[in-house]
Amino acid sequence: MEERQGERAAWRDRLREGVVIPAHPLALRSDHSLDERRQRALTRYYVAAGAGGLAVGVHTTQFAIHDPKIALLRPVLQLAAETLDDARHGDGLIRIAGICGETAQAVAEAELAVELGYHAGLVSPAALSASEEADWAAHIRTVADTIPVIAFYLQPAVGGRVLPYTFWRRVLEIEQVVAIKIAPFNRYQTLEVFRAVVDAGRAGEIALYTGNDDHIVLDLLTTFRPTGDGAAVTVVGGLLGQWSVWTRRAVEYHAECRRIVKSGRAVPPQLLTLAAQVTDANAAIFDPANAFAGCIPGIHEVLRRQGLLAGTWTLGTEALSPDQRLAIDRVCRSYPHLTDDAFVAEHLDDWLR
Repeated sequence: MEERQGERAAWRDRLREGVVIPAHPLALRSDHSLDERRQRALTRYYVAAGAGGLAVGVHTTQFAIHDPKIALLRPVLQLAAETLDDARHGDGLIRIAGICGETAQAVAEAELAVELGYHAGLVSPAALSASEEADWAAHIRTVADTIPVIAFYLQPAVGGRVLPYTFWRRVLEIEQVVAIKIAPFNRYQTLEVFRAVVDAGRAGEIALYTGNDDHIVLDLLTTFRPTGDGAAVTVVGGLLGQWSVWTRRAVEYHAECRRIVKSGRAVPPQLLTLAAQVTDANAAIFDPANAFAGCIPGIHEVLRRQGLLAGTWTLGTEALSPDQRLAIDRVCRSYPHLTDDAFVAEHLDDWLR
């Protein structure tokens, strides 16, 4: 694995400091072909909104792009990389590639990501959901020989599995694991990861990113100190599907949460109110009422309303659930301060150029 020392220090330092990392959606035409113009527009939007990184080829991008029959992984990764290269400030963003499949496929995808200039790979556990704990840890170790790894605690509702404390201790022995995306949507399981990082002696070294879209703001405000007066860990950023919409506002409240945590000040009540509002908005977009069936279409619907996408099409049969559009109407009406519609409208023509 080749990576110049200066580059390694720069992106890893930014990752540990904490940034907003949207999970990049997939822009399709009505015939389900890749809409390259709108795909580039999305990337430009995230750069302009102030994101500190992008995750491409992940769940929000649709895991189906990893299917060789669909053959969209290379085009989508390459398009994002090229757009970042061309965008002002885009070359400073942390570039994360989603990595899927059993070990041979995952290594091949890691090699592709390195070839295209990605810094790290977010390794999905979905393909190995029935594997033994040691085998799954070995899988991550093998991928980490090719690219630095962000380990991923994916919730079971969308293809993940319960991963106990002992698993995370194994994973944290791997030097090239540089971060963990914690997304079990479960407080007990989230705290087990925090405790494993502290007990492994890697607090401050491993960057913890929330993927708990149901608990974003409170995750960002939490300092976990399992031994009372010993080492502590904080969630420094988010790698989130929720942040693929209304990204400008996410950048603002992420910055406020980081200021509060670093200062040690008491959390103001308005941030606790904001936390509940963000979770309520996520419920409309991610569709937990229907086991997340409308998650990706919900994201697409928000972006469609803003003009960034032409429709809510996916590579499969996913569609908005009954009444989900009304739920999105409600949260947009109730929480206009969470949206960035005016910002998007001001710049949309330039992004779609």
